[in-house]
Amino acid sequence: MSYRESSSSDRRSSCRYPIERDVRYKIVDGRTVLTAGAGRTVDVSSGGILFTTEEPLENWMRLEVAVDWPVCLDNGCPLKLVAQGRVVRADGSQAAIEIEKYEFRTHGARAFTPAKTGQDPTAALA
Repeated sequence: MSYRESSSSDRRSSCRYPIERDVRYKIVDGRTVLTAGAGRTVDVSSGGILFTTEEPLENWMRLEVAVDWPVCLDNGCPLKLVAQGRVVRADGSQAAIEIEKYEFRTHGARAFTPAKTGQDPTAALA
């Protein structure tokens, strides 16, 4: 069975892609950043991100994560995937968030174009 195929016992409805990229995360409460950390993604799907953490996180924490995206805009402009969501699984030095909202930003820029509703953030990887 290949990585992109799912077994009948796998409850996930989205394909997971084994992408290892730098990630920065912030634990947030509304507009207040409580703490921040860094890690690496383990895998990414249209519904969530599994990543390593510096400190253990707890289920239901609200996070914003920024992933250095492996695909460039117009063959040269680096992108970041910025996603917001809640921790749905935490295990020691790894955590998984369910993506509730996301957008792509150009590296270092504050301006961005919001992602279209329903657009799959992993579509460029297929």
